[in-house]
Amino acid sequence: MKYFLAITFLVITNSTFGQSNSEKDTLISNPNYNKTLAEKLGGDDYGMKSYFLVILKSGTNATTDKKLIAESFRGHMNNINRLVAEGKLIVAGPLGKNDNNYRGIFILNNLKTIEEAKELLQTDLAIKIGLLDYEIFTWYGSAALPEYLPFSEKIWKLKP
Repeated sequence: MKYFLAITFLVITNSTFGQSNSEKDTLISNPNYNKTLAEKLGGDDYGMKSYFLVILKSGTNATTDKKLIAESFRGHMNNINRLVAEGKLIVAGPLGKNDNNYRGIFILNNLKTIEEAKELLQTDLAIKIGLLDYEIFTWYGSAALPEYLPFSEKIWKLKP
């Protein structure tokens, strides 16, 4: 009887004041966790981090000057390549035609503030002269996202 009371007390105490077995089962440690890689990528305990998601949209500059447009978008592409090389841009690409005049996206990496992101966007000639405008959102995603970049260099045939 003495043991029965002790076990009953432990079960009641654990379910009342501690975590039940089902709650503990949801807190699973990753046996593949790589602390060095997680720290290098800036991942939190969930392997996630904050980025800035930029939605590029048509700007207010409605010029029809083909030379200016071509030069601006060549500068836009050069800026993208520079930001990737600096580790500040990890995703960029156009969007399909849509009713919102959204033109593309950027995911900016290793920036601390939205002000820093806005300043960085002004280095893009198409944004600077108003051919493109943008909206910025804080986005919480996998810290491993930048790891795809070395592979992207191995799969394109033609450089835009």
